[in-house]
Amino acid sequence: MNDSHFKAVEEDDAEFYIYHVLTGNVTTEIHYHSSAQLVYAEGGIVHVFTDQRHWYLPARCFMWIPAGTPHYIFSTSPKVDLYNFYFKKEENENGFFDEINIYSVNNLLREMIFHTKDWDGKITKNDGSKYYFLKALKGILQEKKNKHLAFPIQHPFPKDETLLKIARYIHANLEKPLTIESTAKEFGMSTRTLSRKFKEILGMNYIRFLRALRITRSLELMLEGKYNMYEIAMMVGYNSLSSFSNIFKKVIGIAPTEYQQKLRGDK
Repeated sequence: MNDSHFKAVEEDDAEFYIYHVLTGNVTTEIHYHSSAQLVYAEGGIVHVFTDQRHWYLPARCFMWIPAGTPHYIFSTSPKVDLYNFYFKKEENENGFFDEINIYSVNNLLREMIFHTKDWDGKITKNDGSKYYFLKALKGILQEKKNKHLAFPIQHPFPKDETLLKIARYIHANLEKPLTIESTAKEFGMSTRTLSRKFKEILGMNYIRFLRALRITRSLELMLEGKYNMYEIAMMVGYNSLSSFSNIFKKVIGIAPTEYQQKLRGDK
């Protein structure tokens, strides 16, 4: 994802701006802009980092990022299509537009998003039908105010250099047992020190962080469509399908098979 459009988004007459990335493997630098951003993912999972929080945006969902919110985005999914809409803040907007959150996308909104697939750049009143189409798209978003995704997945992510290296190590080795003892030994520190770092810097313990990474990695594997649920459980470090299913339901709120259907738009 090229960052060159950020300057154009800031132009006074850019009430709407569109920048879709339909090539997969999305990455941006940390940035913010005076326009709010709607990010819609199709075909994969997108990672959105805001301040110290790590959000997971699954397929067939959109994320609303209010104006002025520092963030960066990346996805390693080769098939993900990322639709980006930028909206200038209007007077008398309600609280919906000031809150960062993830929302499910119904068929109407999905088709409206797809309708803009070949649009690019600034949209002003001089663009006629495109301008009013985007006004309508923004208008129906407010219907989602009380219907946000029941289980948006987010957790703190470390900015501390050592913990960031540890988080990347964990993510690259999720199929292993990864006890706190083995991870502490890998990085030449005591279990007590590593435990304290997680609690002081992230406000959560090592086990919860590991569990969050395992579950979110399982979501990516579900979308790939290459593996059955037992294989996915093994690939993210669980020794049985039942233990994976129990933890998944505890974290997400529904069974993994049901969530997979939601990700694919079957439900």
